[in-house]
Amino acid sequence: DLEQMALANNPSIAEASAKVGAARGKWVQAGLCPNPRLGYSGQQVGSGGEAEQHGVYLEQDWIRGGKLKLHRAVVSREIRHAEQQLAAQRLRVQTDVRTGFYDVLCAQRRLELAGDLVQIGDRATTVAEQLLKNQEGTRRDVLQARIESQIARNLLQQAQNQHLSAWRRLAAVLGIPSLPPTQLDGKLDEPVTEYNWEQTLQRLLSESPELSAAFAEVDRARWAVERAHVQAVPDVNFQGIVQHDNSTGAANGAVLVSVPIPVLNRNQGGIREAQSELVAAQRAAERTELGLQRRLAAVFDEYLTSRTRVDNYRNGILRDAQEGLDLTRQGYEAGELSFLNLLMAQRTYSQANLNYLEALRGMWTASARIEGLLLMDSLEAGEAISVPEPVNSPAGSQELPNMAGQL
Repeated sequence: DLEQMALANNPSIAEASAKVGAARGKWVQAGLCPNPRLGYSGQQVGSGGEAEQHGVYLEQDWIRGGKLKLHRAVVSREIRHAEQQLAAQRLRVQTDVRTGFYDVLCAQRRLELAGDLVQIGDRATTVAEQLLKNQEGTRRDVLQARIESQIARNLLQQAQNQHLSAWRRLAAVLGIPSLPPTQLDGKLDEPVTEYNWEQTLQRLLSESPELSAAFAEVDRARWAVERAHVQAVPDVNFQGIVQHDNSTGAANGAVLVSVPIPVLNRNQGGIREAQSELVAAQRAAERTELGLQRRLAAVFDEYLTSRTRVDNYRNGILRDAQEGLDLTRQGYEAGELSFLNLLMAQRTYSQANLNYLEALRGMWTASARIEGLLLMDSLEAGEAISVPEPVNSPAGSQELPNMAGQL
């Protein structure tokens, strides 16, 4: 649903579509013959009317060498290039929507996790106060519990701000910046597509609009070379005059045909320019192909790394963190464990869930980029949307990380 909204409202789509229309208009114009010229001819106009000759003339240029056909052949490749740019822009928008979608889903999950942390902090504070009242706890434990509860509320506020920021970025891509935040329906734990490097690279090189646009430019340059060679073929200029001669009282006519002699200018420089542009276009296509492979290598590494992390968290870390927190909380409430043990368990639990969320976001973002043929950033060319990365610490570390920095 969001993709359809973006394709209908994102201005970059209309911009790229308008450029296709402009190229098609250029194709029409490139094949039109020059207009004939109609003019007045006067001779002997200073003879007092006795020997004057007045008439009209019609002039027309005859384009030879198939230049008009070659003009259209060149521009038709420009149309192809513009169409591939449009296809690329559609993929950029779709990729931005998908990555934005998962950013918002992760933000929604952070809100839920922050809410859980607030409940955990409030419960720990209540228990600490009850233990102090029963002379089984210390004032220090109560103060520490209150601090942790307040930190959790700060994290909740940060999560709310991050959710709003993620939504605003998504709304901008949709082309509806005033769209109010809405709960998105999606699952982060759904199985992601499994990618094979060779197959993914082959699909990228065969379907990428970027590469197709580069090949269209090579084709255009080839036709431009052929057009440059025929530029030296002289065009014919034809003039026909019908006039009245006052000295004889009769009408007469004249015909003038002229052809430039290609002696000094045979378009030598234009041919060399076109040939050099062809070489440049061919090397640019090779560079684009190598660049795609390099970019895919980075995204594929991100995909594999994130997927491995997701599997590890799903298959043990999250379960162990939850069980450890439950057992530690029970031991603390029974007076068997200290508040420091509870604090460590809470932070390990929160850190594991936060790292899991970031792994999910990285996995889905990489998957969206692979599906979108590495095209992204539809609104800001060359500038990716930056999302702060958390400071990752191993789950169960003996250090007590600053939770305010984790979100």
